[in-house]
Amino acid sequence: MWRVDRTLGAVCLQILCLLIHCECLSPAEYNRQRQSLIQAEQSRRFGSSYVLNVGEKKLSRILIEAKQREFNTSRVNGTIFPPSVSFFKTKPIIEKSQVFQIIRRMPKGGALHTHDSSITSLDWLIKNVTYRPDCYMCFDKNKQLQMHFYSKPPQSKDCKWQTVKTLRAQSGNVGLFDSYLLSNISIIVDNPQDVYVTVNDVWKKFGSYFTVVNGLFLYEPVFRDYLVEALAQFKADNVQYLEIRALLPQLYDLNGNKSDPEHTLQVYRDVIKRFEKENPDFIGCKLIQSAVRFSPPKDLMSSLNQAISFIRKYPDILRGFDLVGQEGPGHTLYYYLEDLLYPSQQSPPINIPYFFHAGETDWEGSQVDLNLVDAVLLNASRIGHGFALYKHPEVMKMIKKKNIAIEINPISNQVLKLVDDLRNHGAVSLFADNFPLVVSSDDPAAWGALPLSHDFYMAYMALVGEDDGLEVLKQLAMNSIQYSAMTKDEKLAAVAKWESKWNHFIAEMVEIL
Repeated sequence: MWRVDRTLGAVCLQILCLLIHCECLSPAEYNRQRQSLIQAEQSRRFGSSYVLNVGEKKLSRILIEAKQREFNTSRVNGTIFPPSVSFFKTKPIIEKSQVFQIIRRMPKGGALHTHDSSITSLDWLIKNVTYRPDCYMCFDKNKQLQMHFYSKPPQSKDCKWQTVKTLRAQSGNVGLFDSYLLSNISIIVDNPQDVYVTVNDVWKKFGSYFTVVNGLFLYEPVFRDYLVEALAQFKADNVQYLEIRALLPQLYDLNGNKSDPEHTLQVYRDVIKRFEKENPDFIGCKLIQSAVRFSPPKDLMSSLNQAISFIRKYPDILRGFDLVGQEGPGHTLYYYLEDLLYPSQQSPPINIPYFFHAGETDWEGSQVDLNLVDAVLLNASRIGHGFALYKHPEVMKMIKKKNIAIEINPISNQVLKLVDDLRNHGAVSLFADNFPLVVSSDDPAAWGALPLSHDFYMAYMALVGEDDGLEVLKQLAMNSIQYSAMTKDEKLAAVAKWESKWNHFIAEMVEIL
């Protein structure tokens, strides 16, 4: 009787398995299928195609162990996991990290998504620029700081200009005065969750940052020095190449005379060429001319024609076109459709590469995230941010098919309130499925980040797996060259320079660690 019941039970179990559409697996078979699934996912990850050499493998193990210590310390002891909390609070913690120290020394290739007046540290701006003669400041009727260089300032009851030198001397405490200037320019605050309740709150402060900085930055002697310092700071952070979204603004002199955009482009070109000559191990710097997405169509068309003319005249320095500014209140790509289609409709078609900001939003189905649709259909060479991309599966398919790189800017997305915990960033799915990606820093000076190291740390710690190693960082560096605006020949030369630095880095780190 017992045997009959046992047989009946076995039959019933088989029937039950069939009814619920599952396989009744032995532990060994289950583990085989489990491992197969894990390996299939690992083979699709970002960096999975890279085979590391002996030295790279050794450093990768050290890197993974350091990463896992940070993970475990947070999980077991409940300490802060830096990518999950505002960068304003965690920057000192990050800089003590062994992972960060390795990343900082690593040759990172290029930063492909940066903006002209937010790439040189505010410390340099305050300690250098505001100490120069003829530097003036005032607070306007809205209590907004204004700064400018004048031989003789204008008379205004709404903004009473005084020299910074005078006010600094009157303060009685130079260090405190400089800290006061910094707090009035920077968007950094101790309690970002309270101060910046909405996206618009932080963008308003961000706008005031540019108001002050541009008053100093556009004075031509400062502009030249600022650009040299930017290139030097990126190089010191082991970044070998830079692409700047440049508005080509008018520069001014002490008497208020203003230059035209072509002169600004020529200044860029002169400074960059000189820096490259003085630093032969530096790969270089290119510009992407930008227009503001609040412009009326006729102004946009004027900027586009200007960019076409400049790319033809200065092909060694200018490589494309973009629209900048907060996407939410700004005009969409579709709003400018006729203008943006104009180059491709000419006979013969005019080649002007597009590098569009698109999808920098946490909304879905809005005019902002639909910029992603238009960016792809307009054949963008790269897409800036693409934060909302994971909500658009058909666009994702097109991006993979067309091999359009997405410029991920982790700290910018966190600071500008798209995501609080970077582990929840949509780019996680892009890294998991090996999309064409680069990591950049957007506006590092505005929030006190290094040119690229802090963003690389955030991406490595929050956007890829705990067991992902050096291959991720290596592919990010290589991608920054592959998806850059450089020509094929320039890329070949760039890879040679980068590989030389990379090999030295590996040998040095293996010996040290």
